[in-house]
Amino acid sequence: MLDRERQLFAYEITFHREPDDEQTLLQRVLSTLTDGALTRLVRGNRAFLNLPTELLPEDSDVLLHQPRIGLLLQPQVADNTPLMKRLQLMSQRGCQLMLDAGDLELDGSLAIESLMQIVQFVRLDASLLSPEVLRQRTELLHARGIWVVADQVNDHTTYERCLELPLQAIQGRYLLIPQPVAVPVLTASRLSMLRLMRALQENNPGPVELGNIIRDDAVLSYKLLSCVNSAYFALPRQLKSVQQAAIFFGVTRMRNWIDTMSLCSMDDRPPELLRAALIRAHMCEKLAGGMPHGHEEMAFTVGLFSLLDTLMCAPMEFLLTHLRLVPEISDALTRRAGPFGPLLDQILAWEAGKMTSEHAQPQRIQRMATIYLEAAQWADQVYASANGQTEN
Repeated sequence: MLDRERQLFAYEITFHREPDDEQTLLQRVLSTLTDGALTRLVRGNRAFLNLPTELLPEDSDVLLHQPRIGLLLQPQVADNTPLMKRLQLMSQRGCQLMLDAGDLELDGSLAIESLMQIVQFVRLDASLLSPEVLRQRTELLHARGIWVVADQVNDHTTYERCLELPLQAIQGRYLLIPQPVAVPVLTASRLSMLRLMRALQENNPGPVELGNIIRDDAVLSYKLLSCVNSAYFALPRQLKSVQQAAIFFGVTRMRNWIDTMSLCSMDDRPPELLRAALIRAHMCEKLAGGMPHGHEEMAFTVGLFSLLDTLMCAPMEFLLTHLRLVPEISDALTRRAGPFGPLLDQILAWEAGKMTSEHAQPQRIQRMATIYLEAAQWADQVYASANGQTEN
């Protein structure tokens, strides 16, 4: 969920659930809360747990000790009197509650009204409500002092309409979808970035050539060395030049790092979009672990560049005319084909929450979860290093 300035407002945390596995899932949820794993995952930002009603924890103290962690409630909780009493107490003690109202009429019953009295946020489904109704309900809730979140904002037309409403945050796939443009126009800085990326792909540069390519970009060189020398990598000695780093890590990996640092320098794009590109890159690389030598680095490029059209606000085919990418990479980016197309499809399914027990084996889901968590931590570290921040 992003605010009007496209900065992070909150995360929605969903949990994979197997049939007849309620108690196990509840214990896992509680353990991630008590040991701080969930707080670390969201980096201390606000987050709402999307849990089935029967799994809402009875021990409210667990959530009260996590002031940035709240609950996303379904309307049917209003019919559960004991649960409502518990939620009312939690609300009074400062727990953040959000009603996932969808397209529900909010003035239809006393039960719903009692729920509205204890929540601080209401989420409306922009895909199910007409623009007129969405505006009306948003304004009514805003007048009551309730913060409103628009959900299922999956295209830029809906997003632009939402910006005209008194919304606290906007949620949906719009962030990952490139804006339609009649004639793509790249700024000078983005053209320069594409030229750099093209130079990195051409002529198979060695360590010396790699250092020469970015020699005149002092900021990029500084960010690159700051990142590779960070505590995350725990190198035995400090690397003092791009040439040294290329020798230590390998030219191909270093080329990927330069692309990564370049994209992280786009301060006019939403940070969460940049993080999504970094996460995809790392996940693609890990999913390619069993492929032949050299494929992991190419998979990294596929993941990183998979959002290049959204980041650059230009069609992918247009951008690829400025880059000299091998067919395996360009085919994955344009047609989801070649050896890396299926890897990217897996990641997109994971992002959309479509990798469930109906479509994948539990072992595969567990592996994707492990890879995602590792990728999220890696992306946090890289983004923080690229922007001169310190990760704890």
